[in-house]
Parts: sequence; C-alpha cells; structure tokens
Amino acid sequence: MASTGLDSHSLGQFRSTLGEKSPSSGPVRRGSLSVTPSVRDEEATPYPHEEGISLRPVSDKTTRRLKPRHIQLIGIGGVIGTALFVQIGQGLLNGGPGSLFIAFTIWCTFILAITVCMGEMVTYLPISSPFIRFAGRYVDEAFGVAAGYNFFVFETALVPFEIVACNLIIHYWTDVVPAGGVIAIIIFLYGIINISAVKWYGETEFWLALGKVLLIIGLIIYTFVTMLGGNPLHDRFGFRYWSEPGAFAELYKSGSLGRFLGFLQCLIQASFTIAGPDYVSMVAGEAENPRVVMPRAYNKVFYRLMAFFVLGSLAVGINVPYDSSELMDAFKKDKPGAAASPYVVAMNRLRIRVLPDIVNAAVLSSAFSAGNSYVYCASRSLFGLALEGKAPRVLGRCTRKGVPIYCVLVVLLFSLLSFLQVSNGTAVVLSWFTSLVTASQLINFCVMAFSFLRFKAACEAQGLARDSLPYKGWGQPWVAWYALTGCLIMTFVGGYTVFLPGHWNVPTFLFSYTMIGVFPVLFVGWKLLKRTKWLAPHEVDLVRDLAEIEDYTRNYVHMPEQSVPHFSVS
Repeated sequence: MASTGLDSHSLGQFRSTLGEKSPSSGPVRRGSLSVTPSVRDEEATPYPHEEGISLRPVSDKTTRRLKPRHIQLIGIGGVIGTALFVQIGQGLLNGGPGSLFIAFTIWCTFILAITVCMGEMVTYLPISSPFIRFAGRYVDEAFGVAAGYNFFVFETALVPFEIVACNLIIHYWTDVVPAGGVIAIIIFLYGIINISAVKWYGETEFWLALGKVLLIIGLIIYTFVTMLGGNPLHDRFGFRYWSEPGAFAELYKSGSLGRFLGFLQCLIQASFTIAGPDYVSMVAGEAENPRVVMPRAYNKVFYRLMAFFVLGSLAVGINVPYDSSELMDAFKKDKPGAAASPYVVAMNRLRIRVLPDIVNAAVLSSAFSAGNSYVYCASRSLFGLALEGKAPRVLGRCTRKGVPIYCVLVVLLFSLLSFLQVSNGTAVVLSWFTSLVTASQLINFCVMAFSFLRFKAACEAQGLARDSLPYKGWGQPWVAWYALTGCLIMTFVGGYTVFLPGHWNVPTFLFSYTMIGVFPVLFVGWKLLKRTKWLAPHEVDLVRDLAEIEDYTRNYVHMPEQSVPHFSVS
C-alpha cells in the first residue's frame, strides 16, 4: 500500500501532462472550458452540453462525519441481513451442504475481485456515490446514468424487502399487531434515523451492525459446540448430514445434471446474499480522512464478511440435512420469523429452549439494520445522480446538517411498496424483490469492474503511475476481467428456472430480467438525448475533485471522540 496521498512530484507531473495549472493558481483549464476543481463550486459546469437545461450539476453539501469504526461496521451491517440467517436455508434445500459451501466460497472470490477494483478507484477519489459517478467519468456519461439508476432501483427495492422481512419476523411471536401497522412504524423509524445528521445514522448503524456481528459469531460457536455433543441430547452429530442424506442434492433433474442445477441455484443464492464493496464505497464522500480510512475499511470488511459468509454456509450444512421436513414446511407454509432459519430448526431438533427467541430477536435487529443501510445507500445514489446533473436539481439540496432530505423522502415513498404484503403472501413478495435485486446487484458489479478497466487505461494513457496511488490493487487487469466475466454470466443465469419445462412464471421472469432490459434502454436513451461520447483513455477526466481531496488530506486534523467509546471488531 502506498502513501495516503499522491506524492507532490507524481501529482505535479500528472497535471502537467494535462496542461493544467496548480489548484492554488486559479481555475483548471480543460480545452475551452474553465472550471474550478471542486464539486462544491456552484458555478462549475463540467458538462458543457448541459447548459440551458434544468438538469445541471449541483454542489455537494454533505459533511465528513463518519468515523473509521462507523465505516467498518456500516460495511458489514449493510450486507448481513436476513438472507444469511433465514433465506440461506432455501439454498440448502436446493443444493445440499456441499453445493452451498462451494458456491458461497466461489462467489467470495468474485467479491474479492470487485473489492480490489473499487478500493483503488475510491481511495484515489473518495467522493459521494463514487462508482456511479466513476461510470460516467471514465466510460460514458450515459453509462453513468444507467449505472446510477440501476443502483438506485437495487437499493430502493431492498428497503421494502427488509421491511416485509421485519414484519414476518415480528409475527414469530404474535399476530396481534396488523401487518400494515408494523410496516408503517418501520418506515417512520427509517425516516427519523436518515433525516437526522449523518453522524446519528452512523451511530445507529454502528450498534445495530455490532449486534449482527455478535449474532453470526454466536451461531458459528453454537454450531461448533453442538456438533461435538454439547446439546441436551448429547448427540455428537459432526458432519453426519454430509453423508446422510449427502452433500449434494438433486434439483429439477436426476443424476449429475440435477446435482449441477442444485449447485447453480446455490450460486444464484450466493450472488444475492454476498456483497460488500458497494456499501463501503457509498460512505466515501462522508468519511473522515478517507485516504487513510478507506483502504483499511476495504481490507478489513472484506475478510470479515468472507469469514462470516463462508463459515455461515458451512454451519448451515452441519446443522440441518437438506431433506429436513421441518425446514421444507417452514418455507412452503410461509412460517414467520426465524422459524424458517436452519439454526432454529436445529435448535428445535435438539430440544434447546429460549435460544430460538434470542435468535429471532437478533434476526429482527439484523433485518431492521439492513433496511436502514439501504435507505442510506439509495438516497446517496440518487444524490450522486443529482450532483452530476442526471436527476432533478432539487434532489441535490441538503439540510444544514448535510442530509440530502429530498432524496431520503423519495426512497421512503418507494418503501411503501412493502404494503403489497397486505394483499399478497409474504413469500411471494419476498421472491419478487429477491429476483429484482439479484439482477441489479450483478449489473452493479459489472459496472464497477468495467469502470476500473477504463480507469486503468486512462491512468496509463495520461501518465498517472498507479504505484503513487493511496491503494494499488493487485493482479490487474486480470482480476477485473475475472469479476466482469463471472458477474455478467450470472446476470443472465439468475432467472434460468423459468425456462425449464413446467416452470414458466410471468412475474418471476419480469422481476428476473427487467433490469437487464432497462439498463441498455437507459444507456441508449440518454446517449441519444444528450449526444454523449464514449470516452477514449486520454479523454477521461482524472483530475476533477482531486484538488479538494488533496487539500482536505493535507489539512486534516484528527479529533478523538469524547463521548463514545472506541470499538473495533478484529
């Protein structure tokens, strides 16, 4: 890892190759367009073709108030939701413990590749909604628009997903409170948390995410203890279920093809469940001292998440056989809360009391925390589009505390889709949202990998040495190509089941492939409307906003926290 800022010689040499002046000497000259190198300048107009229209770039009024401890646990908290504790059981039923473990392990390698790509770009230029804006700056403005709205749809759809999950979990204990009432209360709480200053969002998410970490660690320890006989039945079951009924389940077909389809379904499950770099990236514009904090965050969050997901998938296969009638009934009968969790099924089999209620409470906290993170990320993605002039200018306005208030309100309006549960079954609604967001998430990963390839090409064409960057990713460009290829293939494979004989379902098809069709429509539509250009490497703007980041890094003074104790998950 290099220094925390670009060294003065490399930066000066890089700017000189672009024919630019030092930021201290006035505006930067780019061809015939003169702008100040700061997104916070109201008069800056980075896109000359946007003059005279209503969609114009606005200044970034967000504040850098998120501490390193906030960022590390926000990155974890945004990823760990109910899927790791409940929906993962569906993957076990489809493919068996062996397929589940292998699929989750393989998909972690793709997430590692995406993390390496994002780590290098974001630490170089830690701005609000980074990868959305990088797509427009390094590839094509129209590509950035398509990427931005895809990510917005992805995060916005996850909000009602987790709200519906929260309602389902609460009904594990009682049906007294109607579904509509629970949903309304959760949306109200999300509004209060996200409209407050960002530091309060950070504090809320810090403690909620800490609960998730303790939950998954506790469940892994529980698995280790019980498999060795530490349970009321004194049953030392070990890896019994890997041999009886077996490690690989058949799905749809018999024989090797059926086992492969089971594995493929587990891989699809993993692609929905595991994420990471996108959530860490979204806080870059509001992170304190990002050149120092973000590289550490990428490294630590990735390895912790991978440990949780890989060990979590292994633990699920140890606790429950893939032919468990209780687990099958829980999903088929739409049982509430953690009743469908493989861990609770195992606890019931071993006649362990009290723990299922504790797990359910922790899963509720996990679902609420995930939804809270999605509101934040969705609002910041829309805010990033407004900053670049790709969404109405009003959405770029912030409160005096640095909160993009109108973006938060738009996301909360979309969260009202969770009321669909009132007239449809919970399992049906969750399935719709899962299909929609899986495709969007994979498209996001493709965008990140491809944007990095263009960033690397631009660095080489313009003489910016990657060794001088705050964080240099390893194995490039092969790592980026690996991520792009895998994610692109999985984008189209995700809804394959609708093409099997007897499995055609119109809602499933639409939710699985809608965003695959919408993305190119947005790209082509904006390109034709604004006549944007596919940027050659030497035309990519690698300097915009850089002077502000360099100035902030040079003048940053660390202020230790006074009232909140430091906590770090090692």
